Amino acid sequence: MSKVVVIYHSGYGHTQRMAQAVAEGADAELVAIDADGNLPEGGWETLNAADALIMGSPTYMGSVSWQFKKFADASSKPWYTQAWKDKLFAGFTNSASMDGDKMSTLNYLFTLAMQHGGIWVSQGVLPSNSKASQRNDANYLGSYSGVMAQSPSDAGANEMFPGDLEAARNFGKRVADVAGRYRR
Repeated sequence: MSKVVVIYHSGYGHTQRMAQAVAEGADAELVAIDADGNLPEGGWETLNAADALIMGSPTYMGSVSWQFKKFADASSKPWYTQAWKDKLFAGFTNSASMDGDKMSTLNYLFTLAMQHGGIWVSQGVLPSNSKASQRNDANYLGSYSGVMAQSPSDAGANEMFPGDLEAARNFGKRVADVAGRYRR
């Protein structure tokens, strides 16, 4: 069985809720980046032992949070030894606006994965983009690169759209399935 880890930072709880849904779908371990941009005790060892890393950050000002960026910069240690080369990577994000420049965040996560010599796993599903589509449908925001969620700025994490969380669970399952095939 493949080991999948979800590494994420959440500022207000929305990205954490997405991370939990991704982890549920992937049967993955969660590693949270704290408010100071640090990993918990044993966090680096957990990431090094993973077959797949699913990264998540809120989109702030068109990119990842500074806490996630601090983690990314610190990942230069495994980069230098190519410790994460050929690992599977994937990503997800949330912001208050429908667009909110979330694609910039996913591109940042993709670039980080490529710098580590990783292999990116896409969402692998079609968007909900017909006239009959509703905001609560999975992949309503139409992302292929990873999961995007939108949470109104005045809504708590408990008010996230069910379709965004369903897309996150499905995405986690996809990454775990690909990791299982990739290990063979």
